[in-house]
Amino acid sequence: MAQLIVRNLDDDVKERLQQRARRHGRSTEEEVRTILRHAVLADDRADVPLGTRLAGRFAGAGLTAELLEPSDAAR
Repeated sequence: MAQLIVRNLDDDVKERLQQRARRHGRSTEEEVRTILRHAVLADDRADVPLGTRLAGRFAGAGLTAELLEPSDAAR
């Protein structure tokens, strides 16, 4: 596993991370890992068009109608 050191973090940010970690019942280190993991995954999903993401999310729910991407619907 890799390590990452963050320097010059504002005291307020550190305190808020600690509070958030306590609310979620985990260590500050695990909270930061979770935040970073979610940020990277969200960034990866941003490259997938909305209609494709929606169709994938509801694929098992019997969705049969084709979903147009917002840019296609305007045409």
